[in-house]
Amino acid sequence: MPELPEVETIAAGVHARVHGQRITRVWTSGKPQTFKSPEPEIAAALTGARIDSVRRVGKTIVMTVHRGKTPDRKDVGAPSIAASSRWMGSAAGSTELLIHLGMTGRLLVSAPEIPLAPHTHAILTLDDRREIRFVDPRRFGRLSIHIPPTLTTHNLQLTTSYTGPGSEPLTISLAGFIALFHPRRTPIKAALLNQSLLHGIGNIYADESLFRAAIRPTRQSARLTRAELARLRASLVKVLRHAIRLGGSSVSDYVDAEGARGFFQLQHRVYRRTGLPCLTCSTPIRRITLAGRSTHFCPHCQR
Repeated sequence: MPELPEVETIAAGVHARVHGQRITRVWTSGKPQTFKSPEPEIAAALTGARIDSVRRVGKTIVMTVHRGKTPDRKDVGAPSIAASSRWMGSAAGSTELLIHLGMTGRLLVSAPEIPLAPHTHAILTLDDRREIRFVDPRRFGRLSIHIPPTLTTHNLQLTTSYTGPGSEPLTISLAGFIALFHPRRTPIKAALLNQSLLHGIGNIYADESLFRAAIRPTRQSARLTRAELARLRASLVKVLRHAIRLGGSSVSDYVDAEGARGFFQLQHRVYRRTGLPCLTCSTPIRRITLAGRSTHFCPHCQR
């Protein structure tokens, strides 16, 4: 499953290629499981809207679109009258398309003449004729519409964008990090995978960060010292930033917005290296199952 660095790479790549473009047409496949919002609502919300930004929140890609004008009737196409009127009624507001890639999802920016990949489930056609394509062979990914709520405070109207289920690993303070994990009685690897605590961390970067912090994944979070938690936070940020610079880890289906693979898998020190010598001490890397997930560590370097 794409994790924070992969989703960050895709979101940044899509943003650089499409922000400012207007969506002229929306096609969806009608396949079950892919759409959390009804397909007519997705089409009505996006058709005729301008793409303001594409960003990452946790493991979710957030595409913010804005209506500068009400779309022409011919542009709306398939959506039902009820769905269309709902979105046209808030023509001046912003809407967010939430894209979760699941296990095998891809978000590609393609020229129209490039053949469609199998298992393409959504196509957003832009005013320069390029297409944003959502491809997902296993259909664990999800597309949904989020309407940012507007809060009024001190006579000011503030729009609150999607923030995700947990804290952001790259910006959380040391005090905030310690407060999240120090009370937990679960293994630290399981706590790192809990998206309601830190969102965006998955198997790869939990294993790699714990190795670099010299912490065994089975240790109870509450038994880690403040110094160990500080070391883990520093390792986590360093690993994530390094992985982003290298375009993420391509260990399965992951590619970026242009279909290119990442390179951080060449820097893995424990993940999927079961039985191979540790790059630090030569002890064979072990693999166990923890919280239902494969977990890789060095029994000598990680205490």
